Amino acid sequence: MATEPLATRPDTNPASTDPASAASAEATTASAAATAISAPTGPCKAAPGPSAGPSPDSPLRGLTSAEAQARVAEGLSNADAGVKTRSIGRIVRENLCTLFNFVNVVLAVLVALTGSYKNMLFMLVIVINAIIGIVQEIRSKRMTDRLAIVVASKASVLRDGTFRTMALADIVRDDIIRLGRGDQVPADCRVVEGGCKADESLLTGESKLVPKAIGDELLSGSFISAGSVLAQVVRVGAESYAARITAEAKQHKAVNSEIMTSVNGIIKYVSIVIFPLGALLFARQFLGQHIPWDAATLSTVSALVGMIPEGLILLTSTVLAVAVIRLSRLQVLVQQLYCIETLARVDVLCLDKTGTITTGKMEVAKVAVVEDLANGEGPHIPGEGAEQGSDTNSSATPDAAPGSDPAAHLSRILASLAASDRDPNDTAQAIQAYFADTTDLLAPARVIPFSSETKFSGAVFQDGRAYVMGAAQFVLADAPSILERIRPQLEALTADNRVLLVAEVDDFAADGAVEGAPAPLGFVCIRDQIRPTAAQTIGYFIEQGVTLKVISGDDPRTVAGIAGKVGIPHADQYVDATTLATDEAIAEAIGRYSVFGRVRPEQKKAFVQALQQQGHTVAMTGDGVNDVLALKASDCSVAMAAGSDAARNVAQLVLVDNDFASMPHVVAEGRRSINNLQRSASLFLVKTLLSTGAATLFVFLPWQYPFEPIQMTLISAFTIGLPSFVLALEPNHDLVRGHFLRNCITRSIPGAICGLASIVALCAIGYGAIGLAYDQVSTLCVLTVAFIGVLLILRLCIPFNPLRIALLVVAVAGTALGVVLFPHLFDIAPFTGPMTMLFIPTLAIDAVAFQLLYRALVPQVAAGPTRRPCSIPRNTP
Repeated sequence: MATEPLATRPDTNPASTDPASAASAEATTASAAATAISAPTGPCKAAPGPSAGPSPDSPLRGLTSAEAQARVAEGLSNADAGVKTRSIGRIVRENLCTLFNFVNVVLAVLVALTGSYKNMLFMLVIVINAIIGIVQEIRSKRMTDRLAIVVASKASVLRDGTFRTMALADIVRDDIIRLGRGDQVPADCRVVEGGCKADESLLTGESKLVPKAIGDELLSGSFISAGSVLAQVVRVGAESYAARITAEAKQHKAVNSEIMTSVNGIIKYVSIVIFPLGALLFARQFLGQHIPWDAATLSTVSALVGMIPEGLILLTSTVLAVAVIRLSRLQVLVQQLYCIETLARVDVLCLDKTGTITTGKMEVAKVAVVEDLANGEGPHIPGEGAEQGSDTNSSATPDAAPGSDPAAHLSRILASLAASDRDPNDTAQAIQAYFADTTDLLAPARVIPFSSETKFSGAVFQDGRAYVMGAAQFVLADAPSILERIRPQLEALTADNRVLLVAEVDDFAADGAVEGAPAPLGFVCIRDQIRPTAAQTIGYFIEQGVTLKVISGDDPRTVAGIAGKVGIPHADQYVDATTLATDEAIAEAIGRYSVFGRVRPEQKKAFVQALQQQGHTVAMTGDGVNDVLALKASDCSVAMAAGSDAARNVAQLVLVDNDFASMPHVVAEGRRSINNLQRSASLFLVKTLLSTGAATLFVFLPWQYPFEPIQMTLISAFTIGLPSFVLALEPNHDLVRGHFLRNCITRSIPGAICGLASIVALCAIGYGAIGLAYDQVSTLCVLTVAFIGVLLILRLCIPFNPLRIALLVVAVAGTALGVVLFPHLFDIAPFTGPMTMLFIPTLAIDAVAFQLLYRALVPQVAAGPTRRPCSIPRNTP
């Protein structure tokens, strides 16, 4: 795509290091398609810095500060840009205005009408629950907001004649902004200089890159995949998609959360059952049994209060909010709450090499001339006949005089290619740094930016000669004989480095394709820096049974070498993704192998989807725009804060310190949340199942429902509420087993069955055989249900530790003190001989029956863990 020539601008010289460029993805893995862009004429000059403005000849001046302030006053700022957490007002409303709270208020009003105000005590628990939930969520919000500011995207804006780094909210209409590879377009704008290819997949769902030239519009929410432009903002704030589309990239992705699905299912079940069952129970007692209105109302309210697991919702939100706070302290930004759980369930982790296993920083290891240039098979080079095959580290330093020998000529070409890149990525920056002292640079007439589709970049210089730099396999795709000729030298260099081929070509087509047969000149070897904690972190995931897949755009041999150094199993069995032409081949390869090189962006997505189709839960890590498709497709996406805007904005987790070693802590928080919630939720579900079953039975039984709301409050406080929160927040790194709802219900069934059987037996024997009064039978039922609750706590506390022993003592003592010290408050009748004779055998039978049922229904809990959990690496954050 040809565009109008760019005006010479010192700030666009490749030595410039604006933040967007520094955060760009690796050269061989940036998600883009090549586009031909005209370059400034005249020799390249040293860059004055990222804040430099346009040259005196450029008509682009941007707005002045006064003009920008005037637009802000007119409401023409981009103030709505960015994804924001819920406001404090919304958090308060969502914790107060719930279906269960509404039901509880209605029930409290009915109790008040009976005049038994003490039975309204359950509302105190509701208020405390709401306060705890609000406080924890506000703490979580503030921690998240602070981290979000750290990783928030910035824009390079032309103000007062210079480029300034600004928050997206500070952009106003008519601002000139600079956009490069990996940047997200913050507001609708029109290209005024340069050319690029945009990824509009978040807007249209179409992953095909869209060329943009001068006059074309860039939509907010799209990403720059290749090239760089200056663009003028035409719509901001509510007028554009900026605020909405970034949120949609994360929030509109379907959440794969068993906890959320299970809790929503429980709420739906209770919502459907509670009203008709309550009406039937009240009608049965008031109309059928002629029980007084106030007594029938209290009994019915007691049943309905017991059916509502209001604490479960609070417990879930609190546990996850605490997890967010803990991870925030470890510099992990959680952008989607339930992804903590998802990562703990992941059984396959796909790693992008750069930024994950390696630091993302690169350096030139060596520059080598193609060995057979002296044979005349390469292009004409001044100084031909000099010593060949030499390593320029010794024979041709960056200061070598151009034209003196092939090595010096190669150095000059490399330095000129890197310097011509207006939006240098990490590879280009490494080459720029290596040749920083080279001054005799060729002046570019046209620049071909790097593309992850073609895996090369290039330039046509003013002397009419054109050069390409990229992966040899792609540069020489149409010249297999030449590739075979240089293969021995290429493979020798690739063993330890990423290797790029430099070749002379006839020209480049309008779309950036190479024209003519490439003539190889030499190689530049780039070395990645492996993270010091990478091997230990990889070892953690391997020991936890997580299958690791390394997916990179680099040469597969280079990827395999690095993967082997950090302990990836079977790293020597690598796959070149260019050989995978069909979905079937991709599915077969991803199931058998662990290391993949030369992977295109759409192939990364295909790998993730193939694993999901095979029944795996897949997490993906990445930092470049080329990772966006795979990140969106994965069950849990993780990005580095130093990565591109594209990767950060679609990721559910952002590692603010850019350290993969934080991942074990995320897994640990997920496991703590899931395992502890499963245990604690069973306490709530015992009450729900028991109350629902009892209410259903007493619609048909000839007795009054044997509970009052104040008695359910006593049971809930000491055998459900307190134990559930203590157990939910304690450390737990055990492996996640089974399904959340199934595990919860399985643990709840023994208690519910024993409770229902005991209540029916106590009523039948108490009323029929012994002749006990209602308050006496009610007392026996209350204490029996409390005893069953203690039995469940006892099982959940195995294996014991000091905290769990203390919890058990408090639960028993609290219930006992409530019964002994406040019998009138809780309507506990004094014990008589017949009551004692009925009560003790009931407890004994319940103790035996509960243990037998628990062992039969929850065998894995009785047997204990089958595998020792792995500890988190000591030197991780």
